[in-house]
Amino acid sequence: MCADPRPGARHPGPGVTGHYGQEVFPPERTGEDDRIDLGALTYDSVTLDRLRHLGAGPGWRCLDAGAGTGTVARRMLTEAGVDSVLAVDRDPRFLAAHPVPGLEVMAADITAPEFDPGRFHLVHARFVLMHLPAWRRLIGKFAQLLAPGGVLVLSDAIDLTTATAPPTPYSRAMAAMWRGLRDTIGTDVSWVAGYPRLLRTAGLTSVAAEMHVPPLLPGSPISRFWAETWNRAREAMVATGQVDDAGVDAAIGYLDSPDCAALSAGMITAWGTRPGPGTTTR
Repeated sequence: MCADPRPGARHPGPGVTGHYGQEVFPPERTGEDDRIDLGALTYDSVTLDRLRHLGAGPGWRCLDAGAGTGTVARRMLTEAGVDSVLAVDRDPRFLAAHPVPGLEVMAADITAPEFDPGRFHLVHARFVLMHLPAWRRLIGKFAQLLAPGGVLVLSDAIDLTTATAPPTPYSRAMAAMWRGLRDTIGTDVSWVAGYPRLLRTAGLTSVAAEMHVPPLLPGSPISRFWAETWNRAREAMVATGQVDDAGVDAAIGYLDSPDCAALSAGMITAWGTRPGPGTTTR
């Protein structure tokens, strides 16, 4: 990823040219929408509660960047009652498949310099910036897409599973996944704990953050999500030398076992407000 001055910061290898949605998680692969929706089943209610607490509701025009299958965008419309949501993704096939009133769909690369879709009461991105080399620039860009008084809400994963966890099939697979994704598509979660400081640096006020760690239970959406993710990232994981095919299979079996006793990766959500008069209330 981009240069990070912190000692020990990890970076992708020099040959990284891929993007999320190319060689590891292509949207045309059968079941990719179902895998994404397992994450939605895990996190959507937490996300929506936070957005509503921050004031998302009638009168709001919202941007959902990297909207995936559009579950958050649709729930903002149907449950929070916002006026409109512009849902943006490089490949909007899953968004277009489930239209609802107020949902606008845009196929766009949010990292492109010309991406400037307007100003919004809310800009939201979940599990997006961790996959992009330009995350620091995009935080500033998203802040500028806010109308005065608007709120930026960003969520990404934080790794709780590999630094101090005892060696198990699960912890070895997790370590190989993070390394494999970094080497292939540039995924990096080493910086996300700095979100509050990064939002303040972007000029936002009323900055705060929280973390949610879903329980790993046999058959739960998050356990099924990791199993499906490992199956798709298997080649990249094995290429690290940290795990082999049998190790990946053992980790998947461990997730579905009553003996599973581990922490999932967590989700950090951070938010801040663009200074100035506005109609938002929180």
